[in-house]
Amino acid sequence: MQNYELTIVMDAKLTPSKRKTVQETIEKTVSLLKGKVGTVVDWGEKELASKIKGKEKGYLVHLPLELTPDSAKKLTEKIKTEDAIIRYLLVRI
Repeated sequence: MQNYELTIVMDAKLTPSKRKTVQETIEKTVSLLKGKVGTVVDWGEKELASKIKGKEKGYLVHLPLELTPDSAKKLTEKIKTEDAIIRYLLVRI
């Protein structure tokens, strides 16, 4: 198992319940991949430095993770299918 940090940017116009659903989906996926999620940090709504998919504002959430390298690839594939996520960054630390 290796440590990773995942930061996701969601559309700021999403409802709080939809944001929570996306976050829970990621946490559930990590659990299914036999990984662990640390303390989730909600960075809130931020103005983006440049537009991403036409959006000027995003909602950021930071999740420390513990995964195997294969699980990290599978998580990346799952994140790419989430329409609510406009950008993500998964870094091994």
